[in-house]
Amino acid sequence: MGRKGKKEKKVKGAEKTAAKMEKKVSKRSRKEEEDLEALIAEFQLLDAKKTQVVESTCPPPPPRLHASLCAHPEKDELILFGGEYFNGKKTFLYNDLFFYNIKKNTWVKSEIPSPPPRRCAHQAVVVPQGGGQMWVFGGEFASPDGEQFYHYKDLWVLHLNTHTWEQIKAPGAPSGRSGHRMVLSKRQLLVFGGFHESARDYIYYNDIYAFNLDTFTWSRLTPSGTGPLPRSACQMTPTLDGTGVIIYGGYSKSRAKKDVDKGTIHSDMFLLKREGKDEQEKWSWTRVSSSGVKPPPRTGFSMGLGPTGRALLFGGVCDEEDEETLQGDFFNDLYLYDFTKNRWFPGQLKRGKSEKKKRRRGKKGVEEGGQMEESPQESSEEPQQPTEIVKEIVTEDGTVMTIKEVIPAAQAAAEESEEEEEEEEEEEGAAAAPKVEPCPRSNAMVTVKHGKLYLYGGMFEVGDRQFTLNDFYCLDLQKLEQWEVLVQMDPKTQEWLEESESEDEGDEEEAKGGEDDDDDDDEESSEEESDEEEGDEHPPVKPGESLADYQSRTEAYWQGVARTNMGPDAKDKKVQKVGLAMAKVFFEDQA
Repeated sequence: MGRKGKKEKKVKGAEKTAAKMEKKVSKRSRKEEEDLEALIAEFQLLDAKKTQVVESTCPPPPPRLHASLCAHPEKDELILFGGEYFNGKKTFLYNDLFFYNIKKNTWVKSEIPSPPPRRCAHQAVVVPQGGGQMWVFGGEFASPDGEQFYHYKDLWVLHLNTHTWEQIKAPGAPSGRSGHRMVLSKRQLLVFGGFHESARDYIYYNDIYAFNLDTFTWSRLTPSGTGPLPRSACQMTPTLDGTGVIIYGGYSKSRAKKDVDKGTIHSDMFLLKREGKDEQEKWSWTRVSSSGVKPPPRTGFSMGLGPTGRALLFGGVCDEEDEETLQGDFFNDLYLYDFTKNRWFPGQLKRGKSEKKKRRRGKKGVEEGGQMEESPQESSEEPQQPTEIVKEIVTEDGTVMTIKEVIPAAQAAAEESEEEEEEEEEEEGAAAAPKVEPCPRSNAMVTVKHGKLYLYGGMFEVGDRQFTLNDFYCLDLQKLEQWEVLVQMDPKTQEWLEESESEDEGDEEEAKGGEDDDDDDDEESSEEESDEEEGDEHPPVKPGESLADYQSRTEAYWQGVARTNMGPDAKDKKVQKVGLAMAKVFFEDQA
């Protein structure tokens, strides 16, 4: 569900009013905004101070989205690079690099001189040449308030044997973009799609580029046939014979009317196929009509290529939106696509069946034939409808996350039967193993190593709050028995700073950057008592009050809001100007 690039709608409530107002400020006060290229340059100057490689064992990486997760081509390691984190107020971009040791189940942070600038929504591909390389292309950098974006079109390679970064400057590269896809096909990196967004407009792509790993040159491909519509966030995987790639799904949006965008979830599939060699090489698009049980429409799903000629699709979200609201149903289901048969089918884990057999044998010793007598009765019942399961998780700040999962009828019947058996087994004093699986989410980062799918993080939303995860799972794609938890979700990592909460807590709380939960409650209650006349929204305009008087009276308040938006490193003069502009926008909206 997209915070990225989605225009806020005017609805009731102080939070929506604040979001709309801040968008207006971003447009009207563009000169006061941080110059993104200058900001990127400042970060690069900080990175330039690193003169040697420093590696240190560390805890699992903190929560993030739109990072890249790759399998080391030579070692039993996974590589995590970049990403972003949004805490409700501010966007943080990363260019840090982590290595996960599969055998030891440990993380190492590697600080390498002259890395690529901070980014998210880029693409990374590993190749075995030269002792192992990881190639990174594109991505985006966002301003702290998340209103402005800089899209990269640079190409980098991480030499894994020497732990050095190198920027590859080759002409003819794709335009700056994020949300694109890149895969290795023979000796070429293929880049497809993506989007570019500015403060006023956006564009989606359906072009295809190839980077030759032997000649270090870019070329734009011109395939014959009709290809996919422009889109981002699709999934692209090479075919089994290496002659092409499969592209599935994706997302795009278009202008429905002034200030209203309409999102489109794509569920189509295309084959991009190579014919001929070298200078005689030609490419063609073909639309693929797959059979079987296809995944319901969704975006933000993840896909990994298994060892048996099947691709596994996990999770995602289906948004239902109108002009004023946006709601999404998140998934944690599995679907498998068989390349040979061109067929989809649900990915049912085998753990439930094997354990049920064990439980039945155990019950047989206590009550001979008891389980078998129930089967005819169960089979005579009417077909079951899809079942909705609700889970609750309590975060560090006391927020209860309610996660809804919809299970298909067949799976629901199996799980209901399993739950009944577990309840009976508990009554008999036997311990039932809990079901282990990732919670519903979108934009999880996945990769495959030694036939196992590794899944890191992702996000889901509850109301207006976004939860960015850093849990870590593993699934054997050959056995398909059960998920293995490598890192559990830590509720302490869940931070959300909503505008309405910060305003109630006041400028003093913003300056401190937050206290523990008890202090938050005390300060919030005291601020609410002192601000009873103002209520929960921004300071109101008094009858007959001029703009100058209003700005003077509420100067401290609006500077606090501006400081929160721009971050602690912004200059006081800029914060003062933006605060005055925000007050002016609110004053004019109330007039």
